[in-house]
Formats: sequence, C-alpha cells, structure tokens
Amino acid sequence: MSKIALGNESLVGSLTPSNKKSYKLTNRIQEGKIPLYSVVFNSIDARFFNCFVSAGGNGINLYNCLEDGGISSLHSYTDEDKEESFYTVSWACGVEGNPFVAAGGVKGIIRVLNVNDKIIHKTLVGHGDSVNEIKTHHMKPQLVLSASKDESVRLWNVETGICILIFAGTAGHRYEVVSVDFHPHDEHRFVSCGMDTTIKIWSMKEFWTYVDKSFTWKDDPSKFPTKFVQFPVFTTSVHTNYVDCNRWFGDFILSKSVENEILLWEPQLIDNSPGEGTSDVLLRYPIPNCNLWFIKFSCDLSLNYLSIGNQKGKIYIWDLKSCPPVLVTVLSHSLSKSVIRQTAMSTNGNTILAASEDGTIWRWDAVTKVASESSQELMD
Repeated sequence: MSKIALGNESLVGSLTPSNKKSYKLTNRIQEGKIPLYSVVFNSIDARFFNCFVSAGGNGINLYNCLEDGGISSLHSYTDEDKEESFYTVSWACGVEGNPFVAAGGVKGIIRVLNVNDKIIHKTLVGHGDSVNEIKTHHMKPQLVLSASKDESVRLWNVETGICILIFAGTAGHRYEVVSVDFHPHDEHRFVSCGMDTTIKIWSMKEFWTYVDKSFTWKDDPSKFPTKFVQFPVFTTSVHTNYVDCNRWFGDFILSKSVENEILLWEPQLIDNSPGEGTSDVLLRYPIPNCNLWFIKFSCDLSLNYLSIGNQKGKIYIWDLKSCPPVLVTVLSHSLSKSVIRQTAMSTNGNTILAASEDGTIWRWDAVTKVASESSQELMD
C-alpha cells in the first residue's frame, strides 16, 4: 500500500466560474421514466465521433448528434431479460472496423452489439455479479475491461468473446470494483477503484502473450487458458470512502469519491517494489451536492476540460489545464432537478451530454467558438 506524501499542500479550485467558455441548452430527450446510468460518445473511431450511446433499464439507445443541435435516433436495443438493468456502456471496434457497443449491468452479463448489423455479436459470461463499468482500450479497441461487484476486473476480447485475464485475488479489491480506465499511452497499464476505498494500478505487460493468443484462438472461448493476475503494481487510498470514478490524466490520475470533490494526484511507484510507492495529491476540484455514489465524470479527448453532474441536476465544467483549478461554468436548467449519473463530452469538448436519473438526456453546446476565444484572449 502506498503512502500519502506529506508536506505538499494541494491547491483547491474556486467555485466562482470564470465563464471563459459558455454553453447553451440545445436539446433534451425523454427516453422514459427509467433511470439512465451511462451516456458515452464514440471517441475511438473518427468516422463516428458524433455518435453516442445511452444505457438504462434493459435498453441501449444509439444516437447521432447533428450540427444544428438536433439528435437523431440510430438504433434501439432491448435486452431479452426484462430484469436486466444496464449500468455501463462503451464503444468498441471489430478487427475489420465494425463498430461495436458493449453494455453490462445488474445481471453480470456483457452484451456486445454489432452496430452496423444491429445484432448481438457476442455475449460475455463470467462475472459473478453486477458489471459497474466497461472501458475500451485506446490502441486495441477489440479489448475491453469490465469492473464488477464480484470484486474482480476482467479483460475481454470482444471480437472473439474470450476472457483473457482476471484481476482479483490476494492483493486485489476487497469490495465492489466500480471504475476502470486504460492508460492513454502505456498499452499494458490500467487503473481500477472501488468501494474498498482503494485505487490500484495494474500491469498486463507480463501477460501480453495471452492478449495476442486471444486473437488467433480457434477453439471454444471457454477453453481459453484465462490467466489470473493477483498483484497490482500499485495500491493507494487517497480517499476515505467509496471511489466510484477514476481516469488517467497523462501519468497522473483523476479520482472521485462521495466527498464532493475530484482529486488530481500523482502515483509515484518504486522500481522493483510492486505495490509500494507514494501518492501526492496536487489539485482538488470541488463539486457541491455530489456525495452520492455512482456519479461519474468525463473529459474531452485532449483532456482540456472535465464535466460532472450532481444530485441537483447541475453540471460543473472544470479547466484541466489551469493551476490552481479554474471552474469554467455551471450548467443548470429549471427542469433539470434529478441526479446526473454521467456526463459525456465530445472529442473537442464543445458538446456535453448528461444522463439523468429521471430518464432524460440533456445536450449542451458551446456558444463561443475556438477562434473567438482566441480573439478575446488577445484583447485581454
């Protein structure tokens, strides 16, 4: 277990908005009365950057964001199990370029939907309890990680349906795993967090031959020699309560608990001492009325901005390139009163979507274009 570095004061952001970027509400869709837990833009395939998917109840809905602020429906999938409740969804891609969507939830089963053919490509079975989050590998989008209530993280090949690696056991999580994220540059590394208050960094480098083998395996997927990985390379507790969202920010990590703030911190690993190191908390981003668990933040592709909803239906947007942290703006609407469970930012950060517990998807678009922002900065 890593130690918290002492002697370094973290900087806390001000809740006074800078208003350096403005957004306006351009659309909202009422999918129904069932809570929506996930909404995600496609950020892995430039052909479909304007497409997004939502998940809630036993339904998955795919949409296209139009330039005029409109939203067009592309496809709706309803799971055959009426008791299913999807908590998470992620875009993926087949080896031939077919867009996939992988969704999981209370049943612990992951459905992989072939978007073009509108059929289930694979059903991934293995978890012993709910799937809380699915994330796709940036460089190999056939690979997805799933975080589960069964205290494990699994690595899957969605093309072949193979469970490649299981991260659990001796030094694994001791309670629900709630969030995972692949490192943006190191293809072998990912981070996980959960209800045991810990955040763990794992390495797949030693086991990458299993990944390669998953693409050429011709036998039954259930006969694949799935490998258990029991020891992360780093473990820390920078929070004192449930940790329900973590994302890489370069080699730093953004993480959120149920304590009305997001932390940016640096994991400092010690060579040849797996699991050891220090954690240096650098920045704190306050989020009022955000002490419920399972509220997740999102960032744009370039990691310029972070957006997160709260239990009052508001959305806070933080500038990630400023130190101390700068709050860009707060988005609110008189009809948005329910918990925002997840936000999604377009690749350039100019469109923000919000999935609400009352079954509504909210769309906000930037009013100020990049060019006019630059002009204003020159005038200042």
